[in-house]
Amino acid sequence: MIYVMSDIHGEYEKYLKMLDLIQLSEKDSLFVLGDVVDRGAKPVTTLRDMMTRSNVFPIMGNHDFIAWDLLNKVSVDITELNYDSIEAEDIQDMLAWLEDGGASTIAEFQKLNKQERQEVLDYLSEFPLYETVDVGEKTFILVHAGLGNFRPDKKLSQYTVEELLCIRENPDRRFFDDDDVYIITGHTPTPLINGKAEIYHSAHNIYIDCGACFDSGKLACLCLDTMQEFYI
Repeated sequence: MIYVMSDIHGEYEKYLKMLDLIQLSEKDSLFVLGDVVDRGAKPVTTLRDMMTRSNVFPIMGNHDFIAWDLLNKVSVDITELNYDSIEAEDIQDMLAWLEDGGASTIAEFQKLNKQERQEVLDYLSEFPLYETVDVGEKTFILVHAGLGNFRPDKKLSQYTVEELLCIRENPDRRFFDDDDVYIITGHTPTPLINGKAEIYHSAHNIYIDCGACFDSGKLACLCLDTMQEFYI
């Protein structure tokens, strides 16, 4: 079976409960559509668990991208020799990240030794920006935010990081004429779309971020073979 989930946001216990609920086996595949880190209490713990599973395939989210970029810059020891090389823009980015939930990621990252930190950074650096998966006659485009600034003739490889990870498109817009092509995204919590912490289907778009890190939210998972929905 092929499963997708998104926006775990450090909710490690929910993530483990979901793996138990779907009974993920070595024969199955799980795609995580970004935003593993930030907000929840155990983002790095979640990352390190995913690293041990050969059948779990991460896709880059905007929070993962920011964490990878800034942790690379601050993982070196700050000394009098390199203090002046720290850019003011990096400091502003760090403050913005902290305000957007980055504190838990930094806290866990700081507890790792040097080798463990590098392993996490290397893992994040390998996250692709998108994946396509064929299940039967259906093709699923898996991407964190969607296809920003969409054009029918635009190849997936031509989209920018911002277009794939940040821009929120109209969830009710039909993008492709082909009835067998679907876009699955996270990024936009479904309670903000229709007020429900449930997977949202519209116009061959499937939104699976159900706000796991919020009090009223849920972690959702979708089986692409059966289209069965799972919630924790």
